[in-house]
Amino acid sequence: MKSYVVAGLGRFGFQLAVKLFAYGEEVLAIDTNEPTIDKIADRVTRAAVADARDVDVLRRLGVQGCDCAIIAVGTDLAAASLITMNMHALGVRHIICKAQDDTYRAILEKLGATRVILPEREAADKLAKGLSSSGVMEYIEFSEEFGIVEINAPASWVGKAIREVNIRQRFGVSVIAVKRRAQIEISPDANTMITADAVLVLLGKYDALHEIESL
Repeated sequence: MKSYVVAGLGRFGFQLAVKLFAYGEEVLAIDTNEPTIDKIADRVTRAAVADARDVDVLRRLGVQGCDCAIIAVGTDLAAASLITMNMHALGVRHIICKAQDDTYRAILEKLGATRVILPEREAADKLAKGLSSSGVMEYIEFSEEFGIVEINAPASWVGKAIREVNIRQRFGVSVIAVKRRAQIEISPDANTMITADAVLVLLGKYDALHEIESL
């Protein structure tokens, strides 16, 4: 179990705090709005009406013992900057900030943020990748370079074993599962046959995955 502090409980921060707690993590939620804290109180480990811009307040709440801080006040650069500096001063190792543009990102990174996210842009990028991928059933962003994709088996692969298609050697892509109707085979053997109804779950670089999708 890891411990998180989420400062700022707008739509993004609220949902993130609730999800982290649902996944079994320890979550401290902070916001200056009392009704919001009342709403989330029984859905996280601890919830506090507090101003995260005050380093002494954060210290009293025990933020310095958290593994990761998430600063979700992306529309208020001054507040996000001060809270980021506070978390950094308290020795929080991982500081993730929400920002609204690249200018915010550059400033927050200089102030100690280990990662700055632009949720709307990242969601749009992920959706665009999925919509532009012919035959894709699902697209999961694994990192900036790698992804996991579910794709209907290309017609030229049907009737062949995985080893015959030589997927790893040709594309540098791994077949991590094969799905057929209600059945799924995890880590399929190289001799597994690719049938017309097969959905392949592939892991690899985006360029390689798109190349396979275009077959």
